[in-house]
Amino acid sequence: MNAKRLSRTLKRGEPVSWRVLIYRVPTEPASKRVAVWRDLKRLGALYLQQCACIFPDIPAVTDEVNQVAAKIPALGGETFLLEVPRMPPEDETRIIQAFRELRANEYAEIIEECETKFVKEIEFERFRENYTFEEAEEIEQDLEKIRRWFDRVRERDWFKADRRDEVESWLAHCQGLLARFEEEVYRRRSSDQSAESSQQDETPEPISAPRPITPLRPVRTRTRRPRANAQPLRRLSGQQDA
Repeated sequence: MNAKRLSRTLKRGEPVSWRVLIYRVPTEPASKRVAVWRDLKRLGALYLQQCACIFPDIPAVTDEVNQVAAKIPALGGETFLLEVPRMPPEDETRIIQAFRELRANEYAEIIEECETKFVKEIEFERFRENYTFEEAEEIEQDLEKIRRWFDRVRERDWFKADRRDEVESWLAHCQGLLARFEEEVYRRRSSDQSAESSQQDETPEPISAPRPITPLRPVRTRTRRPRANAQPLRRLSGQQDA
């Protein structure tokens, strides 16, 4: 990756030769023309006019331009790839400045992405205290997308446009915000787990239910039965008195 990136870099004041691609693609369906335009813009083309774009003649770049141009005949179109070893200094200066402005605009879009979306997203999640591992992972993925975007723009920034250093500062700032958000997530999750553990330790053991008391057997009252010979004895006694 580093070797490829070095092969795309031009030093200030270094002599530059150019490649101009002129192509024609049928207007219908429009998707064919759009596909070619998208591929060339991804490579960093500077359009001089419709269907005519220019690149610095850098081996890695020229190889990719040739690959895109090779697809155009299959779409029913045709191409002309011209080599321009040198151009008048004033024209070259204007071309290089146009490339720098093109890349500077792309850097400005990345800065806006950092400032108005990434930073605001973290602020919003902090506001609603959404400190979860899932949210931290999602924010990290968003930052990784911005980094990949910056890498693509930097690869086609052959003349070191303005605001590149500003983007790097913003990415470092965003990384710091993400790190602090992750620290807060781990701190709060650890606190929650400790609280749950302490609650479990302090839970009293359940009290066993008392055994039912077996009622005492009721005391049976004994009733006296009248003596069978009591009355006759009285009568006998009376008879004797008489």
